[in-house]
Amino acid sequence: MERNLKNILVVSFGFLFLFTAYGGLQSLQSSLHDVDGLGVASLSVIYAALILSSMFLPPILIQKLGCKWTIVGSMCCYIAYSLGNFAASWYTLIPTSFILGLGGAPLWSAKCTYLTIAGNSYAEKAGKLGRDVVNQYFGIFFLIFQSSGIWGNLISSLVFGQTPNKANISEAVLACCGAADCINITADDSNTSGPTQTLIYILLGIYTGSGVFAVILVAVFLDPISAHQKENEVKRTPSFWSTFLATFWQLKDIRQCLLIPLTMYSGFEQGFLAGDYTKSYVTCALGINFVGYVMICFAGANSLSSMFFGKISQFTGRNVLFVLGAVLNLACIITFLLWKPHPQHLAVFFILPAIWGMADAIWQTQTNALYGILFEKHKEAAFANYRLWESLGFVIAFGYSTFLSVNVKLYIVLTVLVVSMVLYETVEYLESKNSPRTDSLEKEKKAESQQNAQQTQL
Repeated sequence: MERNLKNILVVSFGFLFLFTAYGGLQSLQSSLHDVDGLGVASLSVIYAALILSSMFLPPILIQKLGCKWTIVGSMCCYIAYSLGNFAASWYTLIPTSFILGLGGAPLWSAKCTYLTIAGNSYAEKAGKLGRDVVNQYFGIFFLIFQSSGIWGNLISSLVFGQTPNKANISEAVLACCGAADCINITADDSNTSGPTQTLIYILLGIYTGSGVFAVILVAVFLDPISAHQKENEVKRTPSFWSTFLATFWQLKDIRQCLLIPLTMYSGFEQGFLAGDYTKSYVTCALGINFVGYVMICFAGANSLSSMFFGKISQFTGRNVLFVLGAVLNLACIITFLLWKPHPQHLAVFFILPAIWGMADAIWQTQTNALYGILFEKHKEAAFANYRLWESLGFVIAFGYSTFLSVNVKLYIVLTVLVVSMVLYETVEYLESKNSPRTDSLEKEKKAESQQNAQQTQL
């Protein structure tokens, strides 16, 4: 357990340092590079490239390089994006955004594959159920990883806080905040001064250093793990064509198809909070200087909830948690539709993202674990599909962000949520048909593992 725990912590802290940099940069793109929409365009390119990457790169790289070196190489793609921000232009930021997108799918697929294999391997040795250990490992990972939102936003707030950035918001602007968003009124009426170039370079230097440290940490301290480490037999290497199509063949599984809306919803809900809530609610009613603190509140609740839900999932079951996540998001969506943001409601600006963060913790931990459990024999292709459809959700959310009003976007998120839950429950129903046989096999496997452990001690 100690060695496994060490590896889980190395992966988790590697992602923490990497996404402290990337998460902070992502939330600042539309502000730092607003000329001709360069910042938003770079985000679109990232997720479009991520979709392309999800289609074929993860299975190939994981089989050729292994999980460890796939993670290391993919992390370097994120560092390239940080470097591109030093001299941001269409000729530097767009290519580095494309590079980051290509590295995104292999990075997350390798991480998910690593945690799933490590969890199942330890469960077999300890005589525990694999799904319980996998859930705990994902809970530990997301507890640490989700706090990157805290540190990334805190760093940018502290660095940019040295620049006077006070906004005088009129009642006319407040009337257009929230679901009744008046397009572009915030940009036109907020009299804020941007950070100096020196402060921007200081921030980019901190972010780049954080990314480099993440690469060194994983490269030096993470133990390699093989997808077939529990087997001594050597299997024939699949052809390039079969590997290339592994992601698409995964769609032959009806359960994978039914989980597509749920996976896309993760992109929709994260996209709404990062793109629409921060702009149409926080910046509109309080000013841009509050965005970082609000997102810290979201990230803190998300991080703590990830560990909590990862722990209790073995007692409540995943279905209960998914329903809880849907109820929390539903409550927030209704509030977003009815609430008229005003500076006098200061606490509400922090409570809503905290609740949203709790729900997002469920989507992240339980959906990742669900993929690892349902598609154990095809983990690489399954997690590649996860990144593919989640990225498509981001692309769609960013795509309609500029020309749809906030209330329409909220109704879209609500619709996707309802469809996702209906199809998810269908998957649970299909699984319940095989549950008696599966449960008996798992119990026999657990009993056999315990017997072997006792014999080893003797």
